[in-house]
Amino acid sequence: QRKLLEEQKVVLDSFIETLATSIDARDKITSGHSSRVKMYSSLIAQEFGMEKNDLYILEKAAALHDIGKIGIPDSILLKPSKLSDDEYSQIKNHPSIGAHILCNAEVFQDIIPIVKHHHERFDGNGYPGKLKGNDIPYLARIAAVADTYDAMTSRRTYRDPLSLDVVKAEIERCSGTQFDPEIAKVFLDILNNHYDEVNEIQEQFK
Repeated sequence: QRKLLEEQKVVLDSFIETLATSIDARDKITSGHSSRVKMYSSLIAQEFGMEKNDLYILEKAAALHDIGKIGIPDSILLKPSKLSDDEYSQIKNHPSIGAHILCNAEVFQDIIPIVKHHHERFDGNGYPGKLKGNDIPYLARIAAVADTYDAMTSRRTYRDPLSLDVVKAEIERCSGTQFDPEIAKVFLDILNNHYDEVNEIQEQFK
């Protein structure tokens, strides 16, 4: 029985990795994004001493957090210039699309709240639910910090990666508004005192 469960987990992990790679493959500029968000999320969670089962749920969710972008047209997702208001509204649908894609699979039920709410803001001005503070699923709050960090430190068609000092200042500035302040504080501590672990993740994708 235990061996069967372990084999099923290996198959599931491989499937998730394949899905994550497929999501990222749509945009060569952001290649590796899902894997990096998973790894950054894991670093944060380990600092909190998260239990093994919750950590596994977080890692699954972080790897698939952008699966809803499958439903966004290339003309919008890959647009090199600034998005119009209408295009941005369509991009903002991707968390809900992701939750819908996963909703019929029992094996993904535990990650749906994280996928759906990783763009909520601590001040209630995020999407899709405008959830506020502790109403936002805890694991989604962790993924939100990791996701934003990777977005800021990755190259985009319209800008180079932001410097570490700029990124740290932005995370600090958005603590309590965009980010859960406790999670932001822990991630800033990682960047200040354990940056070698973060840099090691980034080096894997160069």
